[in-house]
Amino acid sequence: MKRIKLVVAYDGTNYHGWQVQPREITIEGVLNEALTALTGEEIQVIGASRTDAGVHARGNVAVFDTESRIPGEKFSYALNQRLPEDVIIQDSCEVTADFHPRHCECRKTYEYTILNRTFPLPEYRNTAFFCYGDLDVERMDQAAKQFVGEHDFAAFCSAGAQVQSTVRTIYSVTVEREQPEVIRIRIRGNGFLYNMVRIIAGTLLEVGRGNLEVSKIADIIASKDRANAGPTAPAKGLKLMQIEYL
Repeated sequence: MKRIKLVVAYDGTNYHGWQVQPREITIEGVLNEALTALTGEEIQVIGASRTDAGVHARGNVAVFDTESRIPGEKFSYALNQRLPEDVIIQDSCEVTADFHPRHCECRKTYEYTILNRTFPLPEYRNTAFFCYGDLDVERMDQAAKQFVGEHDFAAFCSAGAQVQSTVRTIYSVTVEREQPEVIRIRIRGNGFLYNMVRIIAGTLLEVGRGNLEVSKIADIIASKDRANAGPTAPAKGLKLMQIEYL
């Protein structure tokens, strides 16, 4: 028996999130089906991040155990012949039997994309949140810096999260206008609560619109009250970029 690690990229538009659900098409379900057909074994992958419906990824990570003789590095090639075009394995390799993508220490990087112009553009319809009106990106970036550090992020967690602690460490947050009409929020941390990045994005949008003062971010964090933070930004603007294992 050996354990194989996959780096998975996907467009989450047509999927009901990562995790297997009855009567729904999910990323995990598609991977399980392809691997089971490939190996002849009943395969169930373990994913690092259970992204929501509509969320995308460039570098989510999953592992599975198999007795197949296929070399670890060859699984990416074999799977990409069987997977739909909106799910592509970027890399595969054999790892130690005790490697667990959710329990090993890591740093995750997410991006949230905002299309800021008068009218939407079709090519961004599934990959960015369209926002009409002026956004003060400089103020958004100033507010973003207040998230850096170890904090209790209970105010930025949706109800229903099953976690032992709401304390997380954020290493960096930036807000940049990469093109005249495209704004990207990039956040890197040791882990994220349920909808945490989308709530941070929604809160920063309120700052950019002038509805929330930069100085209020620290107060919202300290309050540990979800009602004080901004709205949850739509899923389609979010992408899991990378998971670095330490």
